[in-house]
Amino acid sequence: MQTFLSPTRVCVGRLQIQRVLLYNPSLFLSSSNSESFQALLCSLLSFLDLVRCECTMAARRLLGLLALAVLLAAADAGVASAYRRKLEATADMPLDADVFRVPPGYNAPQQVHITLGDQTGTAMTVSWVTPDKPGNSTVTYGRSPEKMVLSARATLTRYDYYNYTSGFIHHCNLTGLKHGVKYYYAMGFGHTVRTFSFTAPPKPGPDVPFKFGLIGDLGQTFDSNSTVSHYEANAGDAVLFVGDLSYADNYPLHDNNRWDTWARFVERSVAYQPWLWTAGNHELDYAPEIGETTLFKPFTHRYPTPYRAAGSTEPFWYSVKIASAHIIVLASYSAYGKYTPQWLWLSQELGRVDRKMTPWLIVLLHSPWYNSNNYHYMEGETMRVQFEQWLVSAKVDVVLAGHVHSYERSRRFSNIEYDIVNGKSTPAHNLDAPVYINIGDGGNIEGIADNFTKPMPAYSAFREASFGHATLEIKNRTHAYYEWHRNHDGAKVTADSVWLTNRYWMPTDDSN
Repeated sequence: MQTFLSPTRVCVGRLQIQRVLLYNPSLFLSSSNSESFQALLCSLLSFLDLVRCECTMAARRLLGLLALAVLLAAADAGVASAYRRKLEATADMPLDADVFRVPPGYNAPQQVHITLGDQTGTAMTVSWVTPDKPGNSTVTYGRSPEKMVLSARATLTRYDYYNYTSGFIHHCNLTGLKHGVKYYYAMGFGHTVRTFSFTAPPKPGPDVPFKFGLIGDLGQTFDSNSTVSHYEANAGDAVLFVGDLSYADNYPLHDNNRWDTWARFVERSVAYQPWLWTAGNHELDYAPEIGETTLFKPFTHRYPTPYRAAGSTEPFWYSVKIASAHIIVLASYSAYGKYTPQWLWLSQELGRVDRKMTPWLIVLLHSPWYNSNNYHYMEGETMRVQFEQWLVSAKVDVVLAGHVHSYERSRRFSNIEYDIVNGKSTPAHNLDAPVYINIGDGGNIEGIADNFTKPMPAYSAFREASFGHATLEIKNRTHAYYEWHRNHDGAKVTADSVWLTNRYWMPTDDSN
Protein backbone atom coordinates (compact mmCIF):
# COMPACT_ATOMS: atom_id res chain seq x y z
CA MET A 1 0.00 0.00 0.00
CA GLN A 2 1.37 3.41 -1.03
CA THR A 3 1.90 5.90 1.80
CA PHE A 4 0.66 9.41 0.98
CA LEU A 5 2.44 11.13 3.88
CA SER A 6 5.87 9.91 4.85
CA PRO A 7 7.02 10.27 8.47
CA THR A 8 9.48 12.91 7.30
CA ARG A 9 6.75 14.99 5.67
CA VAL A 10 4.62 14.67 8.76
CA CYS A 11 7.46 15.94 10.95
CA VAL A 12 8.04 18.86 8.58
CA GLY A 13 4.31 19.68 8.66
CA ARG A 14 4.27 19.61 12.43
CA LEU A 15 7.26 21.97 12.61
CA GLN A 16 5.57 24.35 10.17
CA ILE A 17 2.39 24.50 12.29
CA GLN A 18 4.45 25.06 15.44
CA ARG A 19 6.37 27.86 13.70
CA VAL A 20 3.13 29.57 12.68
CA LEU A 21 1.88 29.42 16.26
CA LEU A 22 5.20 30.70 17.61
CA TYR A 23 5.24 33.80 15.42
CA ASN A 24 1.47 34.32 15.29
CA PRO A 25 0.24 33.59 18.81
CA SER A 26 -2.93 35.59 18.26
CA LEU A 27 -4.17 32.79 16.00
CA PHE A 28 -3.96 30.48 18.95
CA LEU A 29 -4.84 32.72 21.86
CA SER A 30 -7.16 35.34 20.45
CA SER A 31 -9.63 33.77 18.08
CA SER A 32 -13.32 34.29 18.59
CA ASN A 33 -13.78 30.59 19.29
CA SER A 34 -10.44 30.33 21.02
CA GLU A 35 -11.11 27.16 22.97
CA SER A 36 -12.49 25.32 19.95
CA PHE A 37 -9.69 26.63 17.75
CA GLN A 38 -7.02 25.57 20.22
CA ALA A 39 -8.59 22.14 20.53
CA LEU A 40 -8.56 21.73 16.75
CA LEU A 41 -4.92 22.71 16.52
CA CYS A 42 -3.95 20.41 19.34
CA SER A 43 -5.88 17.57 17.70
CA LEU A 44 -4.12 18.21 14.42
CA LEU A 45 -0.69 18.18 16.06
CA SER A 46 -1.51 15.02 17.98
CA PHE A 47 -2.80 13.36 14.87
CA LEU A 48 0.38 14.21 13.00
CA ASP A 49 2.23 12.41 15.75
CA LEU A 50 -0.14 9.44 15.43
CA VAL A 51 0.32 9.07 11.67
CA ARG A 52 4.07 9.61 11.74
CA CYS A 53 4.67 5.91 11.22
CA GLU A 54 1.68 4.88 9.11
CA CYS A 55 -0.84 6.83 7.05
CA THR A 56 -3.93 4.94 5.96
CA MET A 57 -6.49 6.30 3.55
CA ALA A 58 -8.93 6.89 6.45
CA ALA A 59 -6.23 8.70 8.38
CA ARG A 60 -5.48 10.92 5.43
CA ARG A 61 -9.18 11.80 5.09
CA LEU A 62 -9.47 12.60 8.78
CA LEU A 63 -6.32 14.69 8.58
CA GLY A 64 -7.78 16.64 5.69
CA LEU A 65 -11.00 17.27 7.59
CA LEU A 66 -9.08 18.45 10.63
CA ALA A 67 -7.01 20.84 8.54
CA LEU A 68 -10.16 22.19 6.86
CA ALA A 69 -11.82 22.71 10.24
CA VAL A 70 -8.78 24.65 11.47
CA LEU A 71 -8.82 26.87 8.40
CA LEU A 72 -12.55 27.55 8.75
CA ALA A 73 -12.17 28.36 12.41
CA ALA A 74 -9.36 30.77 11.64
CA ALA A 75 -11.32 32.41 8.84
CA ASP A 76 -14.32 32.99 11.11
CA ALA A 77 -12.29 34.05 14.11
CA GLY A 78 -12.95 37.29 15.91
CA VAL A 79 -10.41 38.72 18.31
CA ALA A 80 -10.47 38.11 22.04
CA SER A 81 -7.71 40.58 22.64
CA ALA A 82 -4.51 39.16 24.10
CA TYR A 83 -3.82 42.50 25.81
CA ARG A 84 -3.95 42.25 29.57
CA ARG A 85 -4.46 45.39 31.62
CA LYS A 86 -2.06 45.76 34.54
CA LEU A 87 -3.69 44.67 37.78
CA GLU A 88 -4.25 47.84 39.72
CA ALA A 89 -7.08 49.44 41.63
CA THR A 90 -9.50 51.85 39.99
CA ALA A 91 -9.19 54.84 42.31
CA ASP A 92 -11.13 58.08 42.52
CA MET A 93 -9.21 61.27 41.98
CA PRO A 94 -8.85 63.20 45.27
CA LEU A 95 -11.34 65.98 45.82
CA ASP A 96 -8.56 68.56 45.70
CA ALA A 97 -7.54 67.46 42.18
CA ASP A 98 -7.30 70.31 39.71
CA VAL A 99 -10.07 68.83 37.53
CA PHE A 100 -12.53 69.38 40.38
CA ARG A 101 -11.42 72.93 41.11
CA VAL A 102 -14.14 75.52 41.65
CA PRO A 103 -13.61 78.42 39.24
CA PRO A 104 -12.32 81.62 40.89
CA GLY A 105 -14.55 84.59 41.56
CA TYR A 106 -17.65 85.18 43.63
CA ASN A 107 -20.62 83.07 42.54
CA ALA A 108 -18.75 82.12 39.38
CA PRO A 109 -20.73 79.91 36.96
CA GLN A 110 -19.48 76.33 37.17
CA GLN A 111 -20.34 72.92 35.72
CA VAL A 112 -21.00 74.50 32.33
CA HIS A 113 -22.24 72.06 29.69
CA ILE A 114 -24.09 72.18 26.38
CA THR A 115 -26.34 69.86 24.42
CA LEU A 116 -28.53 70.30 21.36
CA GLY A 117 -31.55 72.51 21.99
CA ASP A 118 -33.48 71.24 18.99
CA GLN A 119 -33.26 68.35 16.55
CA THR A 120 -30.67 69.76 14.15
CA GLY A 121 -28.39 72.11 16.08
CA THR A 122 -29.85 75.51 15.23
CA ALA A 123 -30.39 75.79 18.98
CA MET A 124 -28.03 74.87 21.82
CA THR A 125 -28.98 74.46 25.48
CA VAL A 126 -26.41 75.89 27.88
CA SER A 127 -26.53 74.73 31.50
CA TRP A 128 -24.56 75.88 34.52
CA VAL A 129 -24.68 76.14 38.30
CA THR A 130 -24.16 79.16 40.54
CA PRO A 131 -23.29 78.08 44.09
CA ASP A 132 -24.20 81.06 46.28
CA LYS A 133 -27.01 83.04 44.67
CA PRO A 134 -29.17 82.68 41.56
CA GLY A 135 -27.35 85.59 39.96
CA ASN A 136 -28.07 86.78 36.47
CA SER A 137 -29.65 84.16 34.19
CA THR A 138 -28.80 85.92 30.93
CA VAL A 139 -26.49 84.36 28.35
CA THR A 140 -25.03 86.56 25.64
CA TYR A 141 -23.70 84.97 22.47
CA GLY A 142 -22.35 85.84 19.06
CA ARG A 143 -19.71 85.11 16.44
CA SER A 144 -17.01 87.16 18.15
CA PRO A 145 -15.97 87.28 21.82
CA GLU A 146 -15.93 91.07 21.50
CA LYS A 147 -19.37 91.25 19.91
CA MET A 148 -21.86 88.90 21.56
CA VAL A 149 -24.95 90.85 20.55
CA LEU A 150 -27.53 88.06 20.95
CA SER A 151 -28.98 87.11 24.32
CA ALA A 152 -31.32 84.63 25.97
CA ARG A 153 -32.61 84.11 29.49
CA ALA A 154 -32.33 80.85 31.39
CA THR A 155 -34.84 79.00 33.51
CA LEU A 156 -33.82 78.25 37.09
CA THR A 157 -34.24 75.11 39.15
CA ARG A 158 -32.98 73.51 42.38
CA TYR A 159 -33.56 70.20 44.11
CA ASP A 160 -33.07 68.51 47.46
CA TYR A 161 -31.76 64.99 47.83
CA TYR A 162 -31.71 63.61 51.39
CA ASN A 163 -29.24 65.93 53.21
CA TYR A 164 -28.08 67.76 50.07
CA THR A 165 -29.43 70.91 48.43
CA SER A 166 -28.20 71.73 44.96
CA GLY A 167 -26.84 75.03 43.79
CA PHE A 168 -28.89 77.19 41.45
CA ILE A 169 -29.15 75.27 38.17
CA HIS A 170 -29.64 77.34 35.01
CA HIS A 171 -30.78 76.10 31.58
CA CYS A 172 -30.75 78.52 28.65
CA ASN A 173 -31.69 77.77 25.05
CA LEU A 174 -29.66 79.71 22.48
CA THR A 175 -31.67 79.90 19.28
CA GLY A 176 -31.21 81.18 15.73
CA LEU A 177 -27.82 79.52 15.26
CA LYS A 178 -26.32 79.03 11.81
CA HIS A 179 -25.07 75.57 10.96
CA GLY A 180 -21.30 75.15 11.08
CA VAL A 181 -20.66 78.58 12.63
CA LYS A 182 -18.50 79.11 15.72
CA TYR A 183 -20.20 81.00 18.56
CA TYR A 184 -18.91 82.51 21.78
CA TYR A 185 -21.15 82.67 24.83
CA ALA A 186 -20.89 84.16 28.30
CA MET A 187 -22.82 84.12 31.58
CA GLY A 188 -22.37 85.25 35.19
CA PHE A 189 -23.07 88.96 34.68
CA GLY A 190 -23.13 90.98 37.86
CA HIS A 191 -20.74 88.65 39.68
CA THR A 192 -18.10 86.67 37.75
CA VAL A 193 -18.35 86.40 33.98
CA ARG A 194 -17.08 83.31 32.20
CA THR A 195 -16.82 82.93 28.42
CA PHE A 196 -16.83 79.75 26.31
CA SER A 197 -17.34 78.79 22.68
CA PHE A 198 -18.80 76.05 20.49
CA THR A 199 -19.35 75.32 16.82
CA ALA A 200 -22.91 74.60 15.76
CA PRO A 201 -23.22 71.25 13.96
CA PRO A 202 -23.28 71.29 10.17
CA LYS A 203 -26.59 71.24 8.36
CA PRO A 204 -27.93 67.69 7.97
CA GLY A 205 -27.18 66.22 4.56
CA PRO A 206 -26.25 62.90 2.98
CA ASP A 207 -22.51 63.49 2.55
CA VAL A 208 -21.69 65.77 5.47
CA PRO A 209 -18.63 64.50 7.37
CA PHE A 210 -18.67 64.48 11.17
CA LYS A 211 -16.67 62.85 13.96
CA PHE A 212 -18.44 61.55 17.06
CA GLY A 213 -16.77 60.64 20.32
CA LEU A 214 -18.25 57.58 22.00
CA ILE A 215 -18.01 57.38 25.79
CA GLY A 216 -19.89 55.54 28.51
CA ASP A 217 -19.83 54.71 32.23
CA LEU A 218 -17.30 57.43 32.93
CA GLY A 219 -17.22 58.20 36.66
CA GLN A 220 -14.47 60.35 38.16
CA THR A 221 -11.39 58.20 38.69
CA PHE A 222 -7.86 58.57 37.40
CA ASP A 223 -8.93 56.23 34.57
CA SER A 224 -11.90 58.51 33.84
CA ASN A 225 -9.51 61.42 33.50
CA SER A 226 -7.37 59.42 31.09
CA THR A 227 -10.44 58.64 28.99
CA VAL A 228 -11.40 62.31 28.68
CA SER A 229 -7.81 63.36 27.96
CA HIS A 230 -7.47 60.75 25.22
CA TYR A 231 -10.77 61.78 23.69
CA GLU A 232 -9.69 65.42 23.66
CA ALA A 233 -6.49 64.41 21.86
CA ASN A 234 -8.55 62.59 19.22
CA ALA A 235 -10.65 65.70 18.61
CA GLY A 236 -14.24 64.70 18.00
CA ASP A 237 -16.99 67.20 17.22
CA ALA A 238 -19.63 65.91 19.67
CA VAL A 239 -19.98 63.07 22.15
CA LEU A 240 -22.58 60.32 22.15
CA PHE A 241 -22.69 59.39 25.83
CA VAL A 242 -24.31 56.02 26.54
CA GLY A 243 -25.15 56.54 30.21
CA ASP A 244 -23.77 56.34 33.77
CA LEU A 245 -22.28 59.77 34.40
CA SER A 246 -21.09 60.60 37.90
CA TYR A 247 -21.63 57.38 39.91
CA ALA A 248 -22.79 59.56 42.80
CA ASP A 249 -25.04 56.71 43.88
CA ASN A 250 -21.94 54.64 44.67
CA TYR A 251 -21.07 56.96 47.55
CA PRO A 252 -22.66 56.98 51.00
CA LEU A 253 -26.22 58.34 50.95
CA HIS A 254 -25.96 58.90 47.18
CA ASP A 255 -23.66 61.85 47.88
CA ASN A 256 -24.91 64.43 45.39
CA ASN A 257 -21.80 66.54 45.87
CA ARG A 258 -20.36 63.99 43.46
CA TRP A 259 -22.69 65.26 40.77
CA ASP A 260 -21.03 68.64 41.24
CA THR A 261 -17.47 67.34 41.12
CA TRP A 262 -18.22 65.27 38.01
CA ALA A 263 -19.72 68.22 36.14
CA ARG A 264 -16.67 70.36 36.95
CA PHE A 265 -14.42 67.53 35.78
CA VAL A 266 -15.99 67.19 32.30
CA GLU A 267 -16.57 70.92 31.78
CA ARG A 268 -13.32 71.18 29.84
CA SER A 269 -14.97 69.26 26.99
CA VAL A 270 -18.74 69.54 27.37
CA ALA A 271 -18.71 73.34 27.67
CA TYR A 272 -17.20 73.50 24.17
CA GLN A 273 -19.04 70.79 22.25
CA PRO A 274 -22.43 69.11 22.72
CA TRP A 275 -22.69 65.84 24.58
CA LEU A 276 -25.88 63.86 23.92
CA TRP A 277 -27.10 62.09 27.04
CA THR A 278 -28.42 58.56 27.57
CA ALA A 279 -29.81 57.66 30.98
CA GLY A 280 -28.14 54.67 32.66
CA ASN A 281 -28.88 52.73 35.81
CA HIS A 282 -26.62 55.02 37.86
CA GLU A 283 -28.90 57.92 36.95
CA LEU A 284 -31.91 56.26 38.63
CA ASP A 285 -30.89 57.41 42.14
CA TYR A 286 -33.73 55.39 43.63
CA ALA A 287 -33.04 55.09 47.39
CA PRO A 288 -36.21 54.41 49.42
CA GLU A 289 -34.07 53.60 52.45
CA ILE A 290 -33.30 57.33 52.73
CA GLY A 291 -36.69 58.50 51.49
CA GLU A 292 -35.68 59.17 47.86
CA THR A 293 -38.18 57.55 45.53
CA THR A 294 -38.33 60.00 42.59
CA LEU A 295 -36.51 58.31 39.72
CA PHE A 296 -33.77 60.23 37.90
CA LYS A 297 -34.15 63.29 40.14
CA PRO A 298 -30.56 64.65 39.95
CA PHE A 299 -30.18 63.73 36.27
CA THR A 300 -33.37 65.41 35.09
CA HIS A 301 -32.65 68.58 37.06
CA ARG A 302 -29.13 68.84 35.67
CA TYR A 303 -29.06 67.40 32.14
CA PRO A 304 -31.78 68.48 29.69
CA THR A 305 -32.37 66.76 26.36
CA PRO A 306 -34.22 68.02 23.24
CA TYR A 307 -36.98 65.46 23.66
CA ARG A 308 -39.90 67.80 22.96
CA ALA A 309 -38.42 68.74 19.59
CA ALA A 310 -38.39 65.01 18.79
CA GLY A 311 -42.05 64.53 19.68
CA SER A 312 -41.19 62.52 22.80
CA THR A 313 -43.10 62.69 26.06
CA GLU A 314 -40.09 62.07 28.33
CA PRO A 315 -36.47 63.28 28.34
CA PHE A 316 -35.08 59.74 28.31
CA TRP A 317 -35.92 58.85 24.70
CA TYR A 318 -35.53 61.29 21.82
CA SER A 319 -33.73 61.83 18.51
CA VAL A 320 -31.48 64.36 16.79
CA LYS A 321 -30.09 64.84 13.30
CA ILE A 322 -26.43 65.79 13.10
CA ALA A 323 -24.61 66.05 9.75
CA SER A 324 -25.45 62.78 7.91
CA ALA A 325 -26.63 60.90 11.01
CA HIS A 326 -30.06 60.35 12.50
CA ILE A 327 -29.47 59.46 16.15
CA ILE A 328 -32.10 57.75 18.29
CA VAL A 329 -31.67 57.59 22.07
CA LEU A 330 -33.60 54.88 23.93
CA ALA A 331 -34.18 54.36 27.64
CA SER A 332 -33.25 50.98 29.10
CA TYR A 333 -34.85 51.88 32.45
CA SER A 334 -38.16 53.27 31.29
CA ALA A 335 -41.09 51.12 30.21
CA TYR A 336 -40.77 49.83 26.64
CA GLY A 337 -43.43 47.13 26.45
CA LYS A 338 -46.10 47.22 23.78
CA TYR A 339 -48.29 50.35 23.85
CA THR A 340 -46.06 52.18 26.34
CA PRO A 341 -45.06 55.76 25.46
CA GLN A 342 -41.52 54.75 24.48
CA TRP A 343 -42.80 51.88 22.31
CA LEU A 344 -45.29 54.15 20.56
CA TRP A 345 -42.70 56.89 20.03
CA LEU A 346 -40.09 54.54 18.53
CA SER A 347 -42.65 52.94 16.21
CA GLN A 348 -43.36 56.41 14.81
CA GLU A 349 -39.80 57.72 14.91
CA LEU A 350 -38.39 54.95 12.71
CA GLY A 351 -40.94 55.93 10.08
CA ARG A 352 -39.69 59.51 10.19
CA VAL A 353 -36.11 58.59 9.30
CA ASP A 354 -35.09 59.85 5.84
CA ARG A 355 -32.02 57.90 4.72
CA LYS A 356 -31.67 60.10 1.64
CA MET A 357 -31.05 63.07 3.93
CA THR A 358 -29.45 61.37 6.97
CA PRO A 359 -28.08 58.04 5.71
CA TRP A 360 -26.51 56.91 8.98
CA LEU A 361 -28.96 55.55 11.53
CA ILE A 362 -27.44 55.20 15.01
CA VAL A 363 -29.18 54.02 18.17
CA LEU A 364 -28.01 54.70 21.74
CA LEU A 365 -29.10 52.77 24.81
CA HIS A 366 -27.50 51.75 28.08
CA SER A 367 -27.96 48.03 28.70
CA PRO A 368 -26.46 46.10 25.75
CA TRP A 369 -28.47 43.59 23.72
CA TYR A 370 -25.42 41.57 22.67
CA ASN A 371 -22.89 41.08 25.46
CA SER A 372 -20.57 38.12 25.92
CA ASN A 373 -19.37 39.26 29.34
CA ASN A 374 -20.73 37.50 32.43
CA TYR A 375 -21.21 40.94 34.00
CA HIS A 376 -24.76 42.12 33.29
CA TYR A 377 -25.18 39.08 31.05
CA MET A 378 -28.48 39.20 29.11
CA GLU A 379 -29.85 42.13 31.12
CA GLY A 380 -30.85 43.81 27.87
CA GLU A 381 -32.62 40.73 26.55
CA THR A 382 -36.22 41.85 27.05
CA MET A 383 -35.59 45.13 25.26
CA ARG A 384 -33.82 43.27 22.45
CA VAL A 385 -36.80 40.95 22.01
CA GLN A 386 -39.12 43.96 21.92
CA PHE A 387 -37.22 46.12 19.43
CA GLU A 388 -34.58 44.14 17.50
CA GLN A 389 -36.87 43.24 14.61
CA TRP A 390 -37.72 46.93 14.18
CA LEU A 391 -34.05 47.94 14.07
CA VAL A 392 -33.16 45.21 11.57
CA SER A 393 -36.11 46.16 9.36
CA ALA A 394 -35.00 49.81 9.54
CA LYS A 395 -31.43 48.78 8.63
CA VAL A 396 -29.87 50.53 11.62
CA ASP A 397 -26.13 50.92 11.11
CA VAL A 398 -24.81 50.93 14.67
CA VAL A 399 -26.18 50.36 18.18
CA LEU A 400 -24.11 51.84 20.99
CA ALA A 401 -24.42 50.67 24.59
CA GLY A 402 -22.59 50.86 27.91
CA HIS A 403 -23.31 49.23 31.30
CA VAL A 404 -20.68 46.49 30.95
CA HIS A 405 -17.29 47.88 32.00
CA SER A 406 -15.27 46.50 29.13
CA TYR A 407 -15.18 46.83 25.36
CA GLU A 408 -16.84 44.67 22.72
CA ARG A 409 -17.74 45.06 19.04
CA SER A 410 -20.00 42.66 17.18
CA ARG A 411 -20.39 41.46 13.64
CA ARG A 412 -23.70 42.05 11.88
CA PHE A 413 -25.86 39.40 13.51
CA SER A 414 -29.50 39.21 14.50
CA ASN A 415 -31.73 36.90 16.51
CA ILE A 416 -35.15 37.61 15.09
CA GLU A 417 -36.35 34.25 13.71
CA TYR A 418 -37.48 32.71 16.99
CA ASP A 419 -41.09 32.12 17.85
CA ILE A 420 -42.55 29.94 20.58
CA VAL A 421 -42.49 26.75 18.45
CA ASN A 422 -39.69 26.91 15.88
CA GLY A 423 -36.71 26.86 18.27
CA LYS A 424 -34.62 29.21 16.10
CA SER A 425 -32.99 31.06 18.95
CA THR A 426 -29.38 31.33 17.79
CA PRO A 427 -28.00 34.66 16.48
CA ALA A 428 -27.35 34.44 12.75
CA HIS A 429 -25.33 36.50 10.28
CA ASN A 430 -27.56 39.24 8.84
CA LEU A 431 -26.31 42.10 6.66
CA ASP A 432 -29.40 44.14 7.56
CA ALA A 433 -28.47 44.04 11.25
CA PRO A 434 -26.55 46.72 13.16
CA VAL A 435 -23.04 46.46 14.49
CA TYR A 436 -23.36 46.43 18.29
CA ILE A 437 -20.65 48.31 20.17
CA ASN A 438 -20.40 48.16 23.95
CA ILE A 439 -18.34 51.05 25.30
CA GLY A 440 -19.08 51.01 29.03
CA ASP A 441 -15.32 51.28 29.51
CA GLY A 442 -15.01 54.92 30.56
CA GLY A 443 -13.11 54.20 33.79
CA ASN A 444 -15.56 54.36 36.69
CA ILE A 445 -14.96 53.36 40.31
CA GLU A 446 -16.54 49.92 39.94
CA GLY A 447 -13.62 48.71 37.86
CA ILE A 448 -13.12 46.48 34.83
CA ALA A 449 -15.54 43.70 33.86
CA ASP A 450 -12.97 41.01 33.13
CA ASN A 451 -15.12 37.89 33.01
CA PHE A 452 -15.90 37.18 29.37
CA THR A 453 -17.77 34.01 28.46
CA LYS A 454 -15.83 31.21 26.78
CA PRO A 455 -15.73 30.29 24.02
CA MET A 456 -16.20 33.65 22.32
CA PRO A 457 -19.54 33.66 20.44
CA ALA A 458 -19.54 33.84 16.67
CA TYR A 459 -21.31 37.21 16.64
CA SER A 460 -18.47 38.91 18.55
CA ALA A 461 -15.71 40.47 16.43
CA PHE A 462 -13.46 42.00 19.11
CA ARG A 463 -13.54 42.19 22.89
CA GLU A 464 -11.18 43.35 25.59
CA ALA A 465 -11.32 44.08 29.32
CA SER A 466 -9.81 47.58 29.28
CA PHE A 467 -10.84 51.18 29.76
CA GLY A 468 -10.98 53.53 26.80
CA HIS A 469 -13.13 55.50 24.37
CA ALA A 470 -14.07 55.30 20.70
CA THR A 471 -14.67 57.58 17.75
CA LEU A 472 -16.97 57.21 14.75
CA GLU A 473 -15.95 59.39 11.83
CA ILE A 474 -18.60 59.58 9.13
CA LYS A 475 -16.98 60.31 5.78
CA ASN A 476 -19.97 60.33 3.43
CA ARG A 477 -23.22 58.45 2.79
CA THR A 478 -21.46 55.13 2.24
CA HIS A 479 -18.46 54.96 4.59
CA ALA A 480 -17.59 55.65 8.21
CA TYR A 481 -14.37 54.85 10.06
CA TYR A 482 -14.61 53.49 13.58
CA GLU A 483 -11.74 53.36 16.11
CA TRP A 484 -11.42 52.21 19.71
CA HIS A 485 -8.56 53.50 21.88
CA ARG A 486 -7.51 51.83 25.13
CA ASN A 487 -6.33 54.17 27.86
CA HIS A 488 -3.07 52.36 28.52
CA ASP A 489 -1.78 53.19 25.04
CA GLY A 490 -0.82 56.57 23.71
CA ALA A 491 -3.85 58.66 22.86
CA LYS A 492 -3.40 58.19 19.13
CA VAL A 493 -2.89 54.41 19.22
CA THR A 494 -5.78 52.42 17.78
CA ALA A 495 -6.51 49.09 19.48
CA ASP A 496 -9.50 48.18 17.28
CA SER A 497 -10.79 49.70 14.07
CA VAL A 498 -13.10 48.92 11.17
CA TRP A 499 -14.49 50.61 8.09
CA LEU A 500 -18.29 50.51 8.25
CA THR A 501 -20.47 50.66 5.16
CA ASN A 502 -23.93 52.16 5.26
CA ARG A 503 -26.86 49.71 5.41
CA TYR A 504 -29.01 51.83 3.12
CA TRP A 505 -26.53 53.02 0.50
CA MET A 506 -23.86 50.28 0.50
CA PRO A 507 -24.94 47.20 2.50
CA THR A 508 -21.76 45.21 1.93
CA ASP A 509 -20.32 42.74 4.42
CA ASP A 510 -18.14 44.90 6.68
CA SER A 511 -17.89 42.31 9.47
CA ASN A 512 -14.20 42.39 10.32
